[in-house]
Amino acid sequence: MSTAVTNYMALPTVNRRVRAYFAPVDRVHQVPSIFDPSQLGQFSLNAPPSPWIDLGWIENFARKSTSTIGALSSGIPSVAQYQVRETTGATVSFQFKVWSKLSMALAAGSQHMNLIQPASGGVANGSGAKGMVAVTAQSGSTTTSIALNAADTSQFSAGCMVAVDVDYTGQTGFVGSGVFAAFVRSATAVNNDPDYIRRVTFNVARVSAVSTSGLQLAQPLLAGVPATGMKVQPILGFVDREGGSFFQEWSALFVMPGEQGERVLFHYPRLQAMQGSAETMDTLVSPLERVTLNAGFRALPVTDSNDGEQVVCFRSFLPGSVTLL
Repeated sequence: MSTAVTNYMALPTVNRRVRAYFAPVDRVHQVPSIFDPSQLGQFSLNAPPSPWIDLGWIENFARKSTSTIGALSSGIPSVAQYQVRETTGATVSFQFKVWSKLSMALAAGSQHMNLIQPASGGVANGSGAKGMVAVTAQSGSTTTSIALNAADTSQFSAGCMVAVDVDYTGQTGFVGSGVFAAFVRSATAVNNDPDYIRRVTFNVARVSAVSTSGLQLAQPLLAGVPATGMKVQPILGFVDREGGSFFQEWSALFVMPGEQGERVLFHYPRLQAMQGSAETMDTLVSPLERVTLNAGFRALPVTDSNDGEQVVCFRSFLPGSVTLL
């Protein structure tokens, strides 16, 4: 009787690219989205577990610890006897290769707005004019389809984009379904605009088909099945601004898939943008240039329930099947 023997060996970690995933933070209760590498570490990169959103491959990924360590000294001459962690912190930066609602918002840092299709005769404004009248999503809607009255479908067409959210009716604090998209101090600050929440919402999608019964969406809505009272407006694109007092905050996961089956994961439960919007122009073949979105973040702390320590990042390594430990 023979027994097969595997020749395990220590192998270098080699990877080609880094992939980014983001998930919402409950800003009201300060609860981030937690990624557990012991349960989900080997997920399919093309099908991240809920609520993680795939932002694709990124470039120039760089992370840095800003923690400082000091020494407690005693005696003459003074000699270091102990070490203490004086501050805990970290930053991370990279470039998004693909422009989208979420990548633009993450890179910009402040409120990110939808350009609602303007009403006829609307007054020009830098972040978009007043929008055309929103229509109500009917019962029977799902995450990938919006039921509408037949008379309301005429303002939509296949290929258009839509924002789906509730009317603004005087709410203060964080607003936005699925993701807290802005913080409202007062109704007067947003001109009591019934479209304001749809102007900032992340609950957006591309329409793939229109019928007399409603809209078929090319992707599921981030906030799930439309709630009672949600309305729909066509949007033309997105706009962000340099300035503003609101900070985006998201949970982030960065994955380095190794060439020999290993995987390195960096989980930042709370990231806030630490820079304004910026782009980099990379020459492909003159005169063509690729425009990438520059993003930089500061990590904020969470408490690890295993031991009560405050931390800002979790780095995990999942060895390949033939890697010597």
